[in-house]
Amino acid sequence: MKLMVCPLNGARPVSEFAYGGELRRCPDPDTCSDAQWSDYVFNRSGSPGVKYEWWCHIASGLWFIALRDATKDIVVATYPAEAVRGALRPQVFAS
Repeated sequence: MKLMVCPLNGARPVSEFAYGGELRRCPDPDTCSDAQWSDYVFNRSGSPGVKYEWWCHIASGLWFIALRDATKDIVVATYPAEAVRGALRPQVFAS
């Protein structure tokens, strides 16, 4: 069984999680151009490699960040969502 480490609940089966997309910087909708906004909304890189992604533990409703190697399909580490909201230093939860 494939497991993912939730920052709140520990190791859980991957069937308990939902993918939320690659972590990307959102442009300011009040100041960006229509082209910048449509690029943010509709375009994704989709390239293989190591990426930060949004994931949700469905049972608890917790959103968090996972560092995932899409080439090898392994989760390297997970972080609480608060780790991306400023100068907080992320605490790594190894998989």
